[in-house]
Amino acid sequence: MNWSVGVQVAVNKSNTDSTMNTVEWKHLNWRKLEKVVFKLQKRIYKASQRGDVKAFRRLQKTLMKSWYAKCLAVRRVTQDNAGKKTAGVDGVKSLSPAARLNLVDNLKLGSKVRPTRRVWIPKPGSEEKRPLGIPIMYDRALQALVKLALFARMGSKI
Repeated sequence: MNWSVGVQVAVNKSNTDSTMNTVEWKHLNWRKLEKVVFKLQKRIYKASQRGDVKAFRRLQKTLMKSWYAKCLAVRRVTQDNAGKKTAGVDGVKSLSPAARLNLVDNLKLGSKVRPTRRVWIPKPGSEEKRPLGIPIMYDRALQALVKLALFARMGSKI
């Protein structure tokens, strides 16, 4: 399957005259990205319905490594989410388009998560407060990526 179809790519020359493919965040075809991720999620759902565990796990891993899914996860965390301006322990509140693409390139499972920022918020209807942990932007993007892979599976259980 060709994953680069539908993504506009611009070639830039660096100081060393080597070419490097870069993608402009604002020029991404978001409908195409969502369509490809949805098709993979649908295949995951169908594999779970068939009981094909091997195909199910393989497709989940494919989705987790997909550049399209990573882009969607970063977009949801940095642009669509209501808590997008909430800083974690690293103090990062928002990301530039170049930083978003850098985050997409660096998203990998298996890395150790950083500690969360602990904020105490009031419980509704009482004077007590409860703790709320706010993860850093990288960890939020990883959580959104895993959610994309698991959402197809949870749809089969409902």
